[in-house]
Amino acid sequence: MSRSVPVDWELVAALREQVSTEQAEQFEPGTDALVREEAGKEAINRLVKQASTDRRNDDKAEFTLAQREALRDAVFNSLFRMGRLQPLLDNDDVENIEIYGHRNVQLQLADGTWAVGEPVADSDDELIGLIQDIASRTGSGARPFSERNPYVDMRLPGIGARLAASAWVTDRPVVVIRRHRLVQVTLNQLVELGMLDPLAASFLAAAVRARKSIVVSGAASAGKTTLTRALCDQIPAGERIATFETEYELGLQDLRSNVIAWEARPGSGEVGLDGRQAGESTIAEALWRSFRYNRSRLIVGEVRGAEVWPMIKAMESGTGSLSTTHATSAVAAIRKLVTCAMEGEEQVTHDLATSKLAHAIDLIVHVDLSYDPTSQTPRRQVAEIISVAPGERETGYATTQIFAPGPDGNAVPSTMPDLDHQGLEAYGFDLQGFTEALQRPGVSGRATAGVRS
Repeated sequence: MSRSVPVDWELVAALREQVSTEQAEQFEPGTDALVREEAGKEAINRLVKQASTDRRNDDKAEFTLAQREALRDAVFNSLFRMGRLQPLLDNDDVENIEIYGHRNVQLQLADGTWAVGEPVADSDDELIGLIQDIASRTGSGARPFSERNPYVDMRLPGIGARLAASAWVTDRPVVVIRRHRLVQVTLNQLVELGMLDPLAASFLAAAVRARKSIVVSGAASAGKTTLTRALCDQIPAGERIATFETEYELGLQDLRSNVIAWEARPGSGEVGLDGRQAGESTIAEALWRSFRYNRSRLIVGEVRGAEVWPMIKAMESGTGSLSTTHATSAVAAIRKLVTCAMEGEEQVTHDLATSKLAHAIDLIVHVDLSYDPTSQTPRRQVAEIISVAPGERETGYATTQIFAPGPDGNAVPSTMPDLDHQGLEAYGFDLQGFTEALQRPGVSGRATAGVRS
């Protein structure tokens, strides 16, 4: 990574304070952000010019053109953007950012390699202050970050970047920013990138159009959100969509004009008689209210815990819901979701959770993440697609591996789907191509049953 022009961060802080004071005197609360930014630019230009002149009066070299530009950008970013993180977010070569204390900045580049970044703060306290400032300005409402609330998760402005941070409960402040490079993406593009077999793409496209309920599973950074966006691209343009996420990540509201995007909001202050903090808003509450909003498709984002119950309710509505979850395989995703369901509600038994999921989920698509042993370049592949159905006993489930990992890791035809999924041919599934692939030597299928433990 190339080194940027050095900046005097003490001067940046001083100039920021001056501009902030001017704006407080100049504007009423609630003034349009763009108006504030334009006035801020004028004030920053004036103050940077004055700072350069002051250096000359003190018998020091004036700032060069590059230094003035770097100083202006730093003050502007500090006031209106993400501070010293902004240059990294503006760099298209940077995919992920990991910060372990203010000096240890590690950058994962677009080719999968890692590089060392410049410090984003001069102390751990300053790094915490930066995250607190960003969290206070998030568009979906301020998110607390303090000793009482030592974790914060949020989507950064724009599409495709999510920040997670922790302090006080870790030995040093930790910040991880994940960026999604593929935002407006299609299944055909994923086929071209080698992430998806054409027949699997045909099957999944038809499943979305036929309103099948689908869970996308995989490890962190495996490409679950990217695949989900590509699946959502198959939803007819006229459908009214609702998304429910702990933190905005899918970004469908930025790609379509008929999307209502709900985001959970943490409360603040004292806990009320109902056991909730003032201002708290949950995904479950949003889903319940969404039925009055004339939505034809309900999409619950990442399921890590209690979100499983809104996911089940969305899938039970028959809208053809989509969700993601972390798991090591498609079948492991079922076990993970059963655990989430039992942890989310005290009265829920293993049998009830299994039965609910077996009736709600139609398909699980697993995305595998591997690394080239030499270059450590990541490779993301749709490795398997299974169908899920209730088992012979009410408390069990049955799975069929319709697509299984092929020689190169990509999911290829494995087992002829049942009549219900064969009906996807009416929605564009290449059933003939699937049948011909099964007839090739060495291809065999199997079905498994999940039973009560």
